[in-house]
Amino acid sequence: MNRLLLFPTLCVLLITPSVADEIRSFITADSSKKRIAIIDEQNEIAWERKIGPLHDLHVLPSGNVLFQDSWTHVLEVDPTTDKTIWEYEASTAPGNAGRRIEIHAFQRLDNGHTMVVESGRSRILELDRDNNIVTMIPLKVENPSPHRDTRLVRKLDSGNYLVCHEGDGAVREYGPTGKVVWEYRVPLFGRPRAGGHGLEAFGNQCFSAVRLKNGNTLIGTGNGHGIIEVTPAGQDVWSIHQNDLPGIQLAWVTSLQVLPGGNILIGNCHAGPENPQLIEVNRQKQVVWTYRDFDRFGNATTNSQILSVNGSRIAVGRR
Repeated sequence: MNRLLLFPTLCVLLITPSVADEIRSFITADSSKKRIAIIDEQNEIAWERKIGPLHDLHVLPSGNVLFQDSWTHVLEVDPTTDKTIWEYEASTAPGNAGRRIEIHAFQRLDNGHTMVVESGRSRILELDRDNNIVTMIPLKVENPSPHRDTRLVRKLDSGNYLVCHEGDGAVREYGPTGKVVWEYRVPLFGRPRAGGHGLEAFGNQCFSAVRLKNGNTLIGTGNGHGIIEVTPAGQDVWSIHQNDLPGIQLAWVTSLQVLPGGNILIGNCHAGPENPQLIEVNRQKQVVWTYRDFDRFGNATTNSQILSVNGSRIAVGRR
């Protein structure tokens, strides 16, 4: 059953032994527990919904939550009323009948449209409020798969699109016509590939990419167990790898969030109960905050977003 508690403050008190003075509010989701939830300042669930698979989520400036509850269904919900404000179902959209399609990325744009990325059809859509297609961008996919065409995709301020192609092990930037204007192949760092999803796995199945203010790109390498910052020329200038953080091992690195002060929130999925699911680090690679809760969330905590730091609200999302 859906549960609605106090929402407006968007604050959470989360105490860990090393950073007892730090508090965070955040939204996170875990497919193994079938839960998306906002955690408040008392470390209580302020809002939650039952979900299926999920690879993207956003809290919008309105306070509404944009998320998915299946591979094909994206919806916007007002957490104060639990009312669905908008939704898109890919399986019944025009031209999609009989096709296997999965959604792994979406974003509310400044003009009110919603970007939805359909793996299986290898395309970016921009939809108006009535789900009419306003823009369609075809994607370059070398190893097509409804499950692995893409992971996170973000429209940049330039109007270009930054796309993580999990199956290709590449991040590509597309112009408004679909032309690839930049590409970075995620390296294996001289290591052999290894199967699995946990600490034992290894590959370059990138999950997330963030374009930084300095023009560099921050990449969550998925089963590469790390994050790397690369220049437009593809030079690796900063990184964190699996065993670089004392007492913590990284497994499938999923969503990234760069906070206003420069700290980085890392999603640490499939790392097991010995490791935190969320890790905030500074640019000196020091851990400043962690979250670990294997009762309410499990080993498939894929996507998260910090909403406030020490009671100060962070500007989030769009519209």
